[in-house]
Order: sequence, then structure tokens, then C-alpha cells
Amino acid sequence: MVKKIALLLLFLGLGIFFIWFSVKDLEPEDMQIIKDSATGVLNPKSLLFIFISIVFAAMAHFFRALRNILLIDPLGYRVRKTTAFYSVMVCYLSNLAIPRLGEVLRCTFLQRYDKVPFQKSIGTIVVERVFDVFVFVLLLILVILLNQGLLSDLVIDNQDGTTLGNWIDAKWMMLSGLKYWFLGFFTGAITSFLYVKYSKKGKIERKKKQSKIVLKIKNIISGLWQGLISIKDLQHPYLFVIYTIAMWMCYYLGGYFCFFAFDFLQSLDQISMAAFVVLAVGSIGFMIAQGGLGAYPLIVAGVLVLYGVDYAQGLAAGWIGWTAQTIMILVVGFTTLILSSFLKIEDRKEGELTI
Repeated sequence: MVKKIALLLLFLGLGIFFIWFSVKDLEPEDMQIIKDSATGVLNPKSLLFIFISIVFAAMAHFFRALRNILLIDPLGYRVRKTTAFYSVMVCYLSNLAIPRLGEVLRCTFLQRYDKVPFQKSIGTIVVERVFDVFVFVLLLILVILLNQGLLSDLVIDNQDGTTLGNWIDAKWMMLSGLKYWFLGFFTGAITSFLYVKYSKKGKIERKKKQSKIVLKIKNIISGLWQGLISIKDLQHPYLFVIYTIAMWMCYYLGGYFCFFAFDFLQSLDQISMAAFVVLAVGSIGFMIAQGGLGAYPLIVAGVLVLYGVDYAQGLAAGWIGWTAQTIMILVVGFTTLILSSFLKIEDRKEGELTI
């Protein structure tokens, strides 16, 4: 409990820091711009686009649930679409309160209602996360490649006119001079690891550790491993790819339609590209702060500045986008909690295969 509270305070602290950092240099007129930009969406047309954005975000979570079913199927457990979707929304809702609690509750949810062993379902979630990180890195690479000119000409030091391109070139030259030191350190670390792992002393120590506790841990790891390798036994691998593409496309469309809620964003020449950059870079905000608090709006504002949008207006757009996503998670999350009380609990014994 102490660890969870400390983690919560850390992430909340980061969020508060990003809020302070985003507004610390703003003038009164900038704050008025933010206020006017935020209240500017209080009209039927803008609210419709925000609602469409929320719908696409919810659809993304549904495709995530369908994808998780594909990973659990090879393990021999039948998971209902409703259960899978409810578990995903419970996960996101819980993570708003305590970081990483959602993944635990998601697995607990699946174990309670569809009798999927906890360690196996968490293995499939790890697979999901690894695959999402791969897609995220791919998106970042595409963003960099498609915006090379825009990024390289970005001025990061107004005093001497240093651009991002100049800064990267300088850092690369410095790292090139240290590459042999890094290579030597890496080689030494690998050699030390292999020596410890396969030495006679290491073998003796491993034999001494054989006990009931170790066996129990092995069983847990075995279940986790089965969940991890479930991807290799997918019955419909093409569906896994389709669901993944559909999920990220829904995330993109959610952000894209949100742009049309603001008059100052509708006129952007590269609105599609700006929405794509916000999708890729904005995701970092949810990784480093509690529910993206403070960090996501700040990142969105920074991205929009690259496309000629006033910083204060971009900050307002970021906060409206973040608020819409958070409201969606709260509303849909609590709704699924209520609906889950009507779910029929599978009466098969835990661990009983359905194939």
C-alpha cells in the first residue's frame, strides 16, 4: 500500500509540475486566450466533433479488447467480448486513480467472470504492451522521417540561434568519440554475466534454492510464459494485425476530429499530419504523468506551435482533448462497472479448458 501511495504521489507530482511548467511564463492576455479558446467549443458544432472524437476513442478500446481475446484463445479459455471490453475499461478507469493498478484489476476481472488464470492473462497483457511499444516506436520514426525539415529547423536556443538539427549533429559527434568506451563496457558486462551464470558456484547456488517457494514461483512464471508465447499460436494472426491497425486508426481519428472543434485548428494546412504527430508524440504524456495530467496538454501545445499555432491556443486545445478523453474513460468505465454486475459468471472450474 505504501508503495502504491508513493507511486500515486510521484505521478500526480509530475502532473502538477507539468501544469506549472506549462503556465509559468504566460501573461494575463495569454490566460485570456486560453479561456476564450476553451469556451469557444461550447457550441453545437464543436461539441459534435468532440463527441465523435470520444466515440472513436471508445472504439479503440473495444478493438483492444478483441485483440486480447485472440491472445487468450490459444490458451484454451473462452472470453466473451463484453467481459473483455469491460475489463479494458476497468483497467483504464483504475489507472486514473493508481498507476498500473488497472492491469492487475483487468486480470482479476477476467479471472472472476471467465475463469482465465491471473498469471496467464497478465502474460497476454505483457504481449499487448510489447506490441504497442513496437507500434509506438514505429510511429515516432515515421513522425521524424515525415517532418525532418520542420524539426531540423526548429530553434531551441534563441540566444545563439541553435537549431535542433545543429544540436543533434553536435551530440552525435560527441557520442561517436565515446563509442569505443561503450563497446568495451558492453562486452565486459556480457562476459561477467555469462561467467556468473555458468560458473560452478552459480550451479551450486541454484540447486540450494530449490524449495516449495521456488516451485510456486516457477508455476507462476510458467503461466506467465504461456501467456507471453500465446502470440505464436494465434489462430487468426491476420485478425490480430487488423485489430491493431483499427485500434490505432481509431486513436488517430479521435484526435483528428477533435481538431475540427477549434476554429483556429480547422485552417491548418497540414491538419492530417499535425493530428498524426499529436497521436505519436502525445502518447508520451500518458506514459510519464498520471493519466496524462499536465503532460499531454503541454506536449500537444508544443506540437501545434511547430505548425504555426499560438502556444496559448494550443494549450487550450490540449486541455480540451485531454478532458474529453478523461470524461470518456470515467463515463464508460463507471458504466461498465455497473453493467458488469449483471454479467453471468462462467460456471466452469478455474483452469478448465474450453477446447
